[in-house]
Amino acid sequence: MANQYGDLDASYQAAGELEGITKLVECFYNYMEQLSEANNIREMHPKDLTITKDKLVCFLSGWLGGPRLFRDKYGRISLPMAHKHLAISIEDRDSWLLCMSKAADDQPYDESFKKYLLQQLAFPANRIYQVAKQ
Repeated sequence: MANQYGDLDASYQAAGELEGITKLVECFYNYMEQLSEANNIREMHPKDLTITKDKLVCFLSGWLGGPRLFRDKYGRISLPMAHKHLAISIEDRDSWLLCMSKAADDQPYDESFKKYLLQQLAFPANRIYQVAKQ
């Protein structure tokens, strides 16, 4: 019996491992560049997204049950504290999730994994918003 998403590396496998996660992140930032709803969150990022993209790929790798690349390369992270300096509104949170939703839709993931992924990403997105608004 196959592992369920969230068990061991089942989510990492469902995302296409590092190659699939990299494609997801590239697509995500393309939507952030294209969608007018994402203008504000794009402005929160540096002009050159090279390191930002790498950090998200590395984070998602470990977060999805794969290699803990972020910790190994950048150290430990608390997502809410890493974003605390930003004024993140509910609209910003929703724009981030919209970009990720569109990026996930463009991937060859099973529909059940897309739904699972977005449900799981809503937790840190909400937590980041809650900490930033304090």
